[in-house]
Amino acid sequence: MYRERVTSAPGPVDQPHPAPGAVHTAPADSGTAPGGFNSGDTGPGGFGPGGSGPDGFGPGGAGPGGVGPADFAPSGFGPGGSGPEGWPTTPPGGYQAPEPDRLTRFVLRLYERSPRWAVPLAAVGCVAVGMSYALLSNPTYADPDAAPTCLLKLTTGLDCPGCGGTRALWYVLHGDLPAAARHHFLFVFALPFLAYLFVAWAGNQAFGWRLPELRISSKVIGGFLAAWLAFSVLRNLPWAPFTSLYV
Repeated sequence: MYRERVTSAPGPVDQPHPAPGAVHTAPADSGTAPGGFNSGDTGPGGFGPGGSGPDGFGPGGAGPGGVGPADFAPSGFGPGGSGPEGWPTTPPGGYQAPEPDRLTRFVLRLYERSPRWAVPLAAVGCVAVGMSYALLSNPTYADPDAAPTCLLKLTTGLDCPGCGGTRALWYVLHGDLPAAARHHFLFVFALPFLAYLFVAWAGNQAFGWRLPELRISSKVIGGFLAAWLAFSVLRNLPWAPFTSLYV
């Protein structure tokens, strides 16, 4: 293959061709490889003993895509070099986790030493505090500007997405579901699901109960949030029947 490419290449000087059957030998000190290539030259496609191979291959050169013993691999990889797109390589021992601060260590130590029912009990206590506030404050008779109040309603007169939730809870605790739905329909709708999720989680944490899992997909959550947004807008419209949603 080398002989055909050399003899067929056009050039200003025609080299004599050996006769059929003749043996052509190169001088020992000429440094010419078979096919007429010198040891310091490159062959077809860049081949050569001291040169580079196809696409940059060679003993002292670069490999495919510029890969070599001291070079980089494709996408910036290389022995002792950088990772993809110039990222630094991971240390041999990995990255060391940062030391937690005093508050984090205290919380972790307290969590490890506390019984399994402590966290559910604390959550039940938070829920009980919210219910007690709704019962004692009686928000159905509170003034619109009574503290604590909704800043959006106080400054603009518009109902926020949560306006009416405390009053709805007060009516639920008193067994008046129609009045509760009148103040915040979506809160009353979501309350049974929230209660079941809380009981299932607390029972599993404290007593190891295995209640049927309530699977709620992301599409259901997205639909509920979209309905909540639409409800928040419609209740502020000044036309009937939307005015009945305003609280």
